[in-house]
Amino acid sequence: MEIILPLISILGVMSIGIMSPGPSFILVARTAVANSRADGLATAIGMGGGAIFFATLALLGLQAVLLSVPTLYMALKILGGAYLLYLAVVMLRGSKQTIDINDGLSKKPSKTYQSFKIGLITQLSNPKTAIFYGSVFAALLPENLSVSMILILVLMLFILEAGWYSIVALVLSSNTPRKIYLNSKATLDRLASLVIGGLGLKLIIDASSE
Repeated sequence: MEIILPLISILGVMSIGIMSPGPSFILVARTAVANSRADGLATAIGMGGGAIFFATLALLGLQAVLLSVPTLYMALKILGGAYLLYLAVVMLRGSKQTIDINDGLSKKPSKTYQSFKIGLITQLSNPKTAIFYGSVFAALLPENLSVSMILILVLMLFILEAGWYSIVALVLSSNTPRKIYLNSKATLDRLASLVIGGLGLKLIIDASSE
């Protein structure tokens, strides 16, 4: 029973961080509206997969490793920033392209695996997630956590992360938001590109200044 309160506290803090608008939110929303609900959900699951990876590493002491080896953290930030910049360029180039909405009648091959991969890589491209997880765990978790409790915590974080972005995908893949997006696709894609590219550039600048 002593673990219940720390778990609730951790989930509360994580919820605030996850629900704050950022590149992950933008990516899931854009994928759900521009492609399909299935693609949006696949991206959301990819985000959850990244959460599992970082949560597990943080619980195994990655925070201490990264903080004790600044060059490793710097390299991870540069790589993460470079990927976000690449994603921003892809979005910018595609801003003028028309979107062929799959209404269920066509038989195009599914892109859900690709959407899952993009969600996973986007999540893994931000090493600050690992530091954030590690900091929250260090502050709120009791010592000598059992293996079973570690597994439960990782599973809960996956459900929280994938669940929130699945809600985003389900809401924004409905007809009205889809039509709004299609009517202003070029502008929204450029804004998304600026936000994601700006975050990627910030990661690289932060790494270079350390």
